[in-house]
Amino acid sequence: MMLSWLFSDPLPVGTDAPEFSIPDDSGRTVTLSALRGRFVVLVFYPGDGTPGCTKQLCQFRDDWSQATAGGVEVFGVNPQNARKHSDFRGKFQLPFPLLVDQGQKVAQAYHARGIMVKRTVYLIGRDGKILFARRGMPSPGEVLAAAK
Repeated sequence: MMLSWLFSDPLPVGTDAPEFSIPDDSGRTVTLSALRGRFVVLVFYPGDGTPGCTKQLCQFRDDWSQATAGGVEVFGVNPQNARKHSDFRGKFQLPFPLLVDQGQKVAQAYHARGIMVKRTVYLIGRDGKILFARRGMPSPGEVLAAAK
């Protein structure tokens, strides 16, 4: 179906998280397989500085101690460039990197690709399997509870 991307669901819990290797806002390359042994949260969001995205990412900032206590790495993901990400991250003091998903290749692998990135949150387990996948803005507590 031509519009299947429009109606796609997030990847199912229990499946292997697709591998990726992309730059963050400071130019470092982040590779999923290098994070094995840690929990990884990916927050796919439409745009830096928009009200919903700012609120969502600031919730993760505000619950940061909960994430770090659980050994969780958090990454925001969208196709905007490193400078935009860096400005946004600095303005709101986000303690986690923002990944530059050029051409929405990672978003596509994670069923979050769209005209604008579909707001989707994943928690990936230490073994690389998806433990949590939901569209919208689940609370950080809800996402991190899947890591217990």
